[in-house]
Amino acid sequence: MLVTINHDQIIELRLNRPPVNAINHELLNELHSFIKKIHAKQVDAKALVISGAAGIFSAGLDVPALLAFDREAMTGFWGDFFNLWKNLATLPIPVVAAMTGHSPAGGTVLSLFCDYRVLAEGEYKVGLNEVQVGLVAPMPIVSALQRLLGPRAAERHLVAGDLISPQAAFDAGLVDELAPLEQVVERALAWCQKHLQLPAHAMLASRNLARADLHSAFDESDNGDAFLDQWFSPDTQQVLKALAARLQG
Repeated sequence: MLVTINHDQIIELRLNRPPVNAINHELLNELHSFIKKIHAKQVDAKALVISGAAGIFSAGLDVPALLAFDREAMTGFWGDFFNLWKNLATLPIPVVAAMTGHSPAGGTVLSLFCDYRVLAEGEYKVGLNEVQVGLVAPMPIVSALQRLLGPRAAERHLVAGDLISPQAAFDAGLVDELAPLEQVVERALAWCQKHLQLPAHAMLASRNLARADLHSAFDESDNGDAFLDQWFSPDTQQVLKALAARLQG
C-alpha cells in the first residue's frame, strides 16, 4: 500500500491504495511503521516526501471499513492514527506533503503535521469537514490548523467544515505552494533539497525550536477518547452510515 522511491538523500513515500488512498488500518500501519523506522534511524533519509496518486492524495478515513469496527477495534485504530500524527510531527528530518489532488479530511490531517505542503492546481478539494459528518476534530488537529491559519480563520474553517479549492487553501495559508499536478512531487523535492544544502546542525536545531508548539499539542490530549464517544453516538453513526452508502453506491 506504499511505494518507496529513493531520490538520493530524500525518500518519497507514495500512498498506493486505489482508488482513492482511503486510510484503513493496513495503510495506516504501513505508513506509521515507516515513520517509526525513521525515528529509530533504521532508514537512512535526510528528508521525506509523502505523495499520492495523480488526482488524489488521500480521501481520508475509509469510513465504510471503519464502520464495521466495534469500540475495541476502533480504539486501536484511533490510537494508531493519533500516534502517527505525533510521530510525523516530531520526525527529526524535514517532511513535505506532496498533495497530488483531492485531500479532504484525513488527507488534510496528514499534511498538517508536515513542514511544508505543495498542492496540485485544479478542481480539487482540501480541508477539514469533520463537523459535516457529526465529528469534532481533536485538539492536536485544532492546534496544528491554528498554527497555519491563525485562531480566527481556523475557527471559521473548523466550524463550517467546508472543503475548499487549492487557491482558497493557498490564500488562507493551509498549503504553502500550488503547482501543476505533474510538478507537485518535483516542487516538494526541490524544497527538501534547498533545506538540505543548509548547515544541517543549524537547520535542524532551528526547525526543532520552531516546531515546539506543534510537539506540545500532544501533551495534554486525551488520545481521542472524546472522538470515539462522538464516533459511536447514534446521531454520528446515522450520518456516517449515510455517507458510507453514498460512497459504496
